[in-house]
Amino acid sequence: MLTALYADSKGEIYDAPGYQAVGRTGFGDALLDVSEMIPLPEGADLMLLPGCSALAAQDGVIAPIATPLLAVAAALPVGYTRTYLPAYRKQDGAPLLPLYGYTAVAMHKDRIFAAAFKSDDNAKWQPGRYNTPGLAKRIAQTKADFPGNRLVEHLAHCSLEWHCCTAQNLFYHRWEMGLPVSPACNASCLGCISLQPAECCPAPQSRIEFIPTAQEVAELGGYHLAGAPDPIVSFGQGCEGEPSLAADVIAAAIGKMRAKTGRGIININTNAGFTAGIRLITDAGLDSMRVSMISARPEVHQAYYRGNYSLEDVGQSIAYAKAKGVFVSLNMLLLPGLNDQPEEAAAWLDFIGESGINMIQLRNLNIDPDLIWESITRPESLPLGVSKFITALRCKFPTMQIGNFSRYSAKE
Repeated sequence: MLTALYADSKGEIYDAPGYQAVGRTGFGDALLDVSEMIPLPEGADLMLLPGCSALAAQDGVIAPIATPLLAVAAALPVGYTRTYLPAYRKQDGAPLLPLYGYTAVAMHKDRIFAAAFKSDDNAKWQPGRYNTPGLAKRIAQTKADFPGNRLVEHLAHCSLEWHCCTAQNLFYHRWEMGLPVSPACNASCLGCISLQPAECCPAPQSRIEFIPTAQEVAELGGYHLAGAPDPIVSFGQGCEGEPSLAADVIAAAIGKMRAKTGRGIININTNAGFTAGIRLITDAGLDSMRVSMISARPEVHQAYYRGNYSLEDVGQSIAYAKAKGVFVSLNMLLLPGLNDQPEEAAAWLDFIGESGINMIQLRNLNIDPDLIWESITRPESLPLGVSKFITALRCKFPTMQIGNFSRYSAKE
C-alpha cells in the first residue's frame, strides 16, 4: 500500500499509517498505484499546500485525514513528467497556490515516491552545473567585456536573483542562452510567470522593462554563437512577454549575428499568435521555433491564454515556419486530467498530424489546478491518464521526438 503523507502547520512532514495515498486528475480523486510512481528524484522539492487539507483513503472512503493537516506535494526537476496532482480539499479562505508544478507524493517502503515518470535526460541541465561558486566572478567579467549593454545587466539579475539557467549560460559561455527582448505581450496567461494581477498569486520572476536595441542583442548573441560549445540563442524567456511583438529588433539582430557567424541555432519560444511577426523573424534566418500550447481545442486554448489572437493564427505561424525549413516544437503545457481527456487527445492528434510538428517538449504546468478548472467547461469523459496519452502520441507519430529539452543540431 502507498501511504499518505501530510504536513503540520509548522511544515513538518509525516506519513499516515493506515491511510492510503490519493492523487487527483482533472476533477476526480483516485487511489495512487505504485506503477504510476517513482522514487522522489534528486533535485525535487517537497512542499506543503497552504489552506489545503490532505486527502487519503480509509476503508475505501476518500476524505481529509483531519482538516488542519495540510496536503504535501513535490515540484519535480526538468526531465520528469507528473501523472497525478496532489489530492486535497481547500479550506475556507484558502489562498491561490503559488505557481509551481504540484505533483502527488506518497510513502512506499520507507521512501518517498512521486507520481511521475522520467521523460527525458540531458546532462547539460543537471542542477549541479548551475549556481556554482564561480558564477559571480564570471558575471563581473562579462559585464566588463560588454560595458553599457543593458541585456548583460538584466541577465545578471536573472542569474543571481531568479537562478535562471538560460541566463546563466551567457556567463558560463555554453549551450542555450536566453535573449529576452519584449516587455509587451498579446496574451494574459492564467499561469504567466512574469506578470500577474495584484489579486492573484505573485509571479516568481520579474519581467524585462525595456526593449533592447538590435545591436545590444546581436552583440551578446553573436558572441555566444561564435564561441560557445553547442550554442543556441533563444528569444522568448520567462522574464518577458511575447518576443514576436519585437520582431523588428529580432530580425535586425539575426542579420547582424549571421553576418558575424554561421554557427549555432537561433531559436524563438513563442505563442505564435502574431503571425506577421513570426514571418518577419523566420525570413530573417530563424532556425527553430518552440510554440507554447495547452490545448488543440480553440475554446480551451483561449480560456488559458486569453490572447488577442486565435488558435488558427497559431496554426498559420507554424505552417509558414515549417514551409521555410524551421524546426518546430510544441511546448506542451501538461496538467493531469486536462490534456489527457479523450476530447483533448483527439484534438491533439489531429493538430499534430496536420501541422507536421517535429518535436513535443513536455512541461508540467505551474499553476493552482483549481484556477484551470474554474476557467473551462467540465468534461463529460474521464481522463485517459497521462502515461496512456503519451503512449498514444508515440504510437501515432513514431518518428516525432517527445521529451523535455531542446535538441542541439549542428548546422551544415
